Parts: sequence; structure tokens; C-alpha cells
Amino acid sequence: MKKITVFFIALTFMGCAELQKVVNQLPQGGILTQEQIGNGLRQALDNGIQHQVTKLTSKDGFYKNDLVKILLPEELQAVDKGLRKIGLGNLADEGLKAINRTAEDAVKTATPIFVNAVKEITFNDAKNILLGADNAATSYLEGKTTSALYAEFNPVIKNSFSKVGADKIWSNLISKYNSIPFVKKVNPDLTDYVTTEALDGVFTMIAVEEKGIRNKVGLRNTALLRQVFALQDNR
Repeated sequence: MKKITVFFIALTFMGCAELQKVVNQLPQGGILTQEQIGNGLRQALDNGIQHQVTKLTSKDGFYKNDLVKILLPEELQAVDKGLRKIGLGNLADEGLKAINRTAEDAVKTATPIFVNAVKEITFNDAKNILLGADNAATSYLEGKTTSALYAEFNPVIKNSFSKVGADKIWSNLISKYNSIPFVKKVNPDLTDYVTTEALDGVFTMIAVEEKGIRNKVGLRNTALLRQVFALQDNR
């Protein structure tokens, strides 16, 4: 009876082609239930949120992280270069810091949305995530939360431009740039751009954590994570 149960669970989880590999990797003393597998994936995503996303909400969480630092959009790169050429590099730096500060402020609204999405993981979702690429869990979360996060981030970022003084900095910065003789005048709306960049940064950092858990046994900091991802290791 036990062998039949093992066979059924393994078949449900991976399919016939990988049945033997799963059986070989089942933990000693029992099998993993569908609920345990789902909970293991939830723990992995929770780690990404706890260990990586929260870093982005601190001062310079974006600005001093080369993986997610928000640079100027293409149409404003001329502004940056133009100001530096006339000795206003410090002003250009303040402009960059300001847009990154708005992202740091917005990310604080992300956690509840992520928590709800993680709770909704089904066994079928978990199976596809576990057998997927190094960023499969991140891609799942991205698909489930992007629309809600954009709706939350956009007004926060719009307000943050005022809150952190970015609106005044950029008004001054663009005014200075537009006063340079013979340059093409600019007046872009940065809200949508920074919102999108902030979202990209969030998912980039979750993917960093997920890849670590998948590839480094030492980062699997609970017994359940070690059991669940052992199934992935030898698929």
C-alpha cells in the first residue's frame, strides 16, 4: 500500500518520465504531501520578500544597488550629460537620488499584495514552479501582482515626488538644462517611468533570492525548504 501511495504522489507531481527520480528523492520516513510542497514554495517566496524586497525600502535601497538602481530615461540622459558639462554634476546626482527615493517609498506598499498572492498558490502552481526555471516562482508572483502593484505604486510615486522633494529638484534641474543655449527643451512626466522601474527592481531582487535557494543548499533555512527543493535538485 505504501509503495502504491508513493507511486501515486510521484506520478501526480512529476509525470511518468521522471517517476523514478522522484521516488529516489523522497525523504526518509515519509512522503511530501501536496500541502507541504505548496508550503515550501510559499516559504521560498516569503524569503524573497523578507530578505530582498524589504532592503529596497531603506535609504539608498535602490540608489546604491547596481542591480536595481533607476537611471534616467533615454530622453533625459541628455539633461544629465548637459548639466555635468557645465559643472552642475551635483545637481544631476540629486536628480538621480530623488527618483530612486520615490521608488524606495513606493515599495513599502508592496508586502500586503505579495502576501495575498503567495497565499493563493495552488498545488498545480507549486508543481510548475518547482519544475520551472530559476525564476519560476518570481515569474508566478510577477504575473499575479503586477497590475495590483502598479495601481498601488503609481499614486505613491506621484505623491513621493512631492514628499521627497523630487518634483522641485527636477523642476530646477530641467529649468537649468533648458536654459543651456541650443539644447532641445524637455519636460517629461517621470511618474510612469519610475513606477515601471520600481516594479522591475522588486522582481529582480525576489529572483536573486529564489535563484539562491534553488542553487545553494545552505540558503534553504527551514527543514521544509530543504525537503521540497531536494525534489528539484535531481529532477
